[in-house]
This record gives sequence, structure tokens and C-alpha cells, in this order.
Amino acid sequence: MVFNSLSFLIFIAVFFPLYFGTRGRMRLGFCLLASYVFYGWWDWRFLALIAFSTVMDWWFGLWISYLDAPDETLKRCDAGSPTLRSFGKATAIVARTGLGRKAVLVFSICMNLVVLGFFKYFNFFIENAISAFSAVGLTPSWTTLNIILPVGISFYTFQSMSYTIDVYRRQIDREPSLLRFATFISLFPQLVAGPIVRAADLLPQMQSDRPFVWRNLYSGSGRVLWGFFKKVAIADSLAPFVDQVFEAPESFGSLHLLIGVVFYSFQIYCDFSGYSDIAIGLARMMGFGFPENFRTPYFSRSFSEFWTRWHVSLSSWLRDYLYIPLGGNRLGGVATYRNNMLTMLLGGLWHGANWAFVFWGLLHGVYLILQRAVAPVWRRLVRFTRLPGLLNHGIEVAVVYSLTLLAWVYFRSGSIGLAGGDSFATANQVISGIGGLEGFSLGAVVNKFQVVKGFVLIGILLAIELTNVRYHWNVRQVQQPGFRMAAFAVLLWLIAFFGTFGSNAFIYFQF
Repeated sequence: MVFNSLSFLIFIAVFFPLYFGTRGRMRLGFCLLASYVFYGWWDWRFLALIAFSTVMDWWFGLWISYLDAPDETLKRCDAGSPTLRSFGKATAIVARTGLGRKAVLVFSICMNLVVLGFFKYFNFFIENAISAFSAVGLTPSWTTLNIILPVGISFYTFQSMSYTIDVYRRQIDREPSLLRFATFISLFPQLVAGPIVRAADLLPQMQSDRPFVWRNLYSGSGRVLWGFFKKVAIADSLAPFVDQVFEAPESFGSLHLLIGVVFYSFQIYCDFSGYSDIAIGLARMMGFGFPENFRTPYFSRSFSEFWTRWHVSLSSWLRDYLYIPLGGNRLGGVATYRNNMLTMLLGGLWHGANWAFVFWGLLHGVYLILQRAVAPVWRRLVRFTRLPGLLNHGIEVAVVYSLTLLAWVYFRSGSIGLAGGDSFATANQVISGIGGLEGFSLGAVVNKFQVVKGFVLIGILLAIELTNVRYHWNVRQVQQPGFRMAAFAVLLWLIAFFGTFGSNAFIYFQF
């Protein structure tokens, strides 16, 4: 089920009255059932997969926690059912082998990665292995499988993995209730495309019923409308122009291609951040606080700043569970560069089973490394030339955005690769077409109405975001009835006037 569909509007109309009309375990149970209906609407067969991942990681978290005191666990379990007694004995045996908590954690991570790897990367690795053997004259008889990628598997797998890791690190306590844990994993607003909510952030909020609060309804509704505007009015309006550019880049001049790449940068931003806004708004209406996932990333002055503003829940996940365990920047020099590069390469691979996504991660890894080398030189140059602060700020934002555009070309082409096309050939055609400066004039631009409409929408977006950065209107002013009603009316009018209503799937559903 997608947010921008009639079925979802009906789902929400039924969900909220029943949600606030229930209490305690009944509310948790209803929320779990509704979330499974939401997820199963796409393909009910994959409900078994999310249920398996949920039970597996809850069990491993329980086991890791009990291994802290195996003898006490054995005493507690001896007083329970035969299943609990077996569990206590198994816990004590594992502890006495010397394997203990780390072995359980490693097994848990491996199980999650095997499930994710099979559905997302099995064919990718088989195809590349066949190509490698063929290059040396061997012809293996391996075949790929007709595997359907479950929607949202990357998101809920990372969410459940972080829980067991945090329990292992003793940063959170185990969750004794399987019902509460299952609801945490499958909570429908963030289930399919994030943000990736940590157990430490959400599980404590689920310990008690969240009451209905009018202020949450107002601010949450405003956030939902803002998300719909970004998705339906901006992202879906830019999509046809972008698709046209990447489907046949050889047919257009340089300026047309450049506009297409700029439009894609805002399409993916509005599509993904729009989903996050809707998810955060729905959660707020339910009484839950989700972390922010986007913070005006295209205003970043460095790539390290960009990754604290773009897809924050994933970048912080990679930082906490990959970059820092690898050593972070503690060892300095080459080790830091290595850790940056490995993190970005794996972040690229997380997005899809195509080398173009890996190359996108490689580019951002190179950017982060070059930033460390160039930043001190640039600061000395700014001081020496006495460059005005505003001009310096503008130059840094422009450089970061321009290099981000280059990387987006490969990212967008990766989607073509997922569909069976040649992603690198498409990306190279787009880049060479822009660099050739042929047809770099307004007269050579096709579909001028779409171009004007696209830039008007981008201008509206930037104006609102800059105003929000300065005045935080979505937190303060939205609580004032007059401003709130005016803002809601404007957003509804913009959605109705500019919106594309075709239930277009969100881009990140494919990841």
C-alpha cells in the first residue's frame, strides 16, 4: 500500500478511530495487525518473512541478554514451562563453551545478512561470478532465479539488526514482549522506506498508551500535507522529464540533459523526504516521535555535513554500526580514508544490486577523502584572500551540490541497471552530452512548459525551506489557528493545482 493512493486514505480513516479507541495490549495488537495489512497489501506472501525476521531478532536479543547471567537465567527458567527450562539450559551451555554473547550476535547478524543477501543480491552475485569465470574461458552452468525483492526489506532488516547490536552493547535492555517488539519492527508509517528508527528511540515510547492530543493532530497533519506536496506535486511532476532524459540521452542537447539531472536531484529528494515527512507526521498523530531524516541537504557546505543532512537515519546507522567499529577516524590518516571508503561503498551497495550504486558510493567516498585533504588548504586561501563570508558560503554550497549532481547521474542510471539496462553506458552518455556543450541554449530545450513548471515548483520548495530554517514555522506558527488554516489551505491548493495523481510508487521502494 502506498501513501498516495485511495486505498491508503481509506486505511487511515479506519485506522485512527480504532487505534485511539483501544488500550494496552489490544492497541498493540491492533497496530500490529494494521501494519501487517498495510505491508501485505503489496504481497501477502512476504508477511512470513518479516514475521520470521522479527521473531528471530527478538529471540537473539533475549538470548544475548540472558547470557549476561546464565546461572540466574537457568534458575528463572527452571521455574517455568518446559520450553523455558530448555531455553535456560541452552543458555547455560552456550555460556560455558566460552562462545557466549558475541557468538550469538555474530550468528544473528549472519542470519539477517543471509536473508537480505538472498533476496537482494543472489542474482547479482551469480551474474558477476558467471562473467568472471567466462572471462578466463570457463562456462559455469549456474542460473539466476526469479526472485521478487520484498518491499522495505533493507529498512526493517537494518532496524532489527540494530536492536540486537544495541542489546549486545548493553546500550538498551532486552524487550520482554514479543508483541511490542513486533509492533516496533512493523509500525506502518516507517515500515517500507524509513526512517530507520532505533529501538532506543521508539520502544520506550511504546511502553504506555499514547493519548490523543489535538496539537499532535495539527502538527502531524501539516507534516503529512507537506510530504504529499513534495511527493505528488514536485517529485511526480519532475519525473516525466527526468525519465525522458535518462531513457534516451543521445536525443537531447547539453542544456536539456543538465536540466534533467538537476530535476532528478530534486525529484529524489522530494520523493524520499516526502515519504519521511508523511511517516513522521503519521507517527506524530499516533503520539510517537520519529527522528528527522532530512535537513535541507542541498544547503550543505561539505560532504561530511551533507551526510548529516541526507537520509540521516541510514547515514547515522552506517556511522554507528560500520564506520566507528572499523575504527572511525581514531587511527587517522590512511585508516580513516579506508573506513570512509568502505562505509560509502557498502552504503552504495545497500541501495541496490548494481555496480552503478557501488560507483555512486565510491564517488562519495572519494569526495569525503578529498575534503579532508583540500579543506585546510581552502581555509588558508580564504583567510589569505579575505574572501567575504557570504561568497565563501555560496562557493562551498555550489561545489558540494555540483559534485553531488555528478554522483546522482550514476545513481539514477543504477535504476536502469536494475531493470536490465546498461547503467554505466547511460550515465556516461548523460555526462558526455552535458560536457560536450552541444545544444547549450534555451532553443534546444524540449518541453519548455515542463521546465518552467519544474523550476517554479523547485523555487517554491526552496523558498519554504529557507523560511523554515529561519523561522521554524512547522513547529511554532503551525500551532496558531489562523496561520495553520492558511498554511493548510495553501498546501492543499498547491497539491490540487500541481499534483500528479497516479499512485506513483516512491523511488526508495526498490531498495
